[in-house]
Amino acid sequence: MYNSMIIPQKYFKLLMNNRARAIALYLPQFHPIPENDKWWGAGFTEWTNTAKAKPMFRGHYQPHIPADLGFYDLRLEETRIAQAELARSAGIEGFCYYHYWFAGKMLLDRPFREVLELKTPDFPFCLCWANETWSGIWHGESSRILIEQTYPGHSDYLAHFKYLLPAFSDDRYIKVDGKPLFFVYRPLGIPDLDRFVDTFRELAHQAGLKGLFLVGRNPDPWWNPQAHGFDASNTALMPQLRPWVSKRKPFKWAKRHYDEFIGHPTIYTYEDAMLQLIPEKIKGIENFPNVIPNWDNTPRSGSNGLVLHHSTPELFQKHLKSILEFVADKPLEHRVVFIKSWNEWAEGNYLEPDLRFGHSFLNVVREQLLGIPNSTQLSSEAL
Repeated sequence: MYNSMIIPQKYFKLLMNNRARAIALYLPQFHPIPENDKWWGAGFTEWTNTAKAKPMFRGHYQPHIPADLGFYDLRLEETRIAQAELARSAGIEGFCYYHYWFAGKMLLDRPFREVLELKTPDFPFCLCWANETWSGIWHGESSRILIEQTYPGHSDYLAHFKYLLPAFSDDRYIKVDGKPLFFVYRPLGIPDLDRFVDTFRELAHQAGLKGLFLVGRNPDPWWNPQAHGFDASNTALMPQLRPWVSKRKPFKWAKRHYDEFIGHPTIYTYEDAMLQLIPEKIKGIENFPNVIPNWDNTPRSGSNGLVLHHSTPELFQKHLKSILEFVADKPLEHRVVFIKSWNEWAEGNYLEPDLRFGHSFLNVVREQLLGIPNSTQLSSEAL
């Protein structure tokens, strides 16, 4: 059961009804920054690639156009509040904001910084350090380094923790066993990982926190987080499946005819992929799994992209149900599921309403998490 002394009472009422603690990963790249202006052109945001996308094969769903929230700008407080209300109504516990720290330099930090400073929206959150080098690899420019992820060592870990402490100390911060949940995207990319973990844990103790609950993502399902000082893993495997074959136009035909003009992405069916997205249960390893509503990063990557074709709310419901069954035997406090993602539009990977499906994916989440039929309206008091 949840501990109501750990989770703030104002969030406790709704979460008691949840089958799991669903946390949606949140991309902040929906506002211009000087670095993106320099690298990709003035005014670049995630919408730039999203809006210009075109179908690359028969039946390819592109472009993806937002519905309720439109082509929003995350510098607007009203947008951030509206996102939180949509997520809350679906039973999502909170957002996990991608956090970009490059040896003291922050990128895309404004949306979360304002969430912290303005105290709005009143909606739980945690952070994921997306510790990867930014390059042009997905745009066919693999040798182009935009900004490198480096690890200067102990002094940088001290500065990084100091930067994070106001977030960890916020009442809205998501906790497991009373400890702020901090997600590290590439733990094995940190050369002195033990020192990083020891430093962060010691600083948390000095700051009066109960500790830190460290989650590490790794593509190897046998990676043992405890052996590296982490508390849980988040394993996301890309499926190794047969390519999609159209009944009307086989994929080989499309490959032969499209190669000459625009190339072709790698295509799998979502229905096949979702069977591979259920992690294996391994004794002694705590795993917080992903649930993926859809995937198509061709707006970013073109012919280098990956498409999970024919994603539908009905298939997503089956996928989410299987993930909820995977965590069902855990104590509710540890029944954490990451939704990847809330708003990665240029990867076709989002829950926000679009013109094709409307609220259908959000309705699936609400029905599966809360057991509330889609026709039922929740009062503001319940939320």
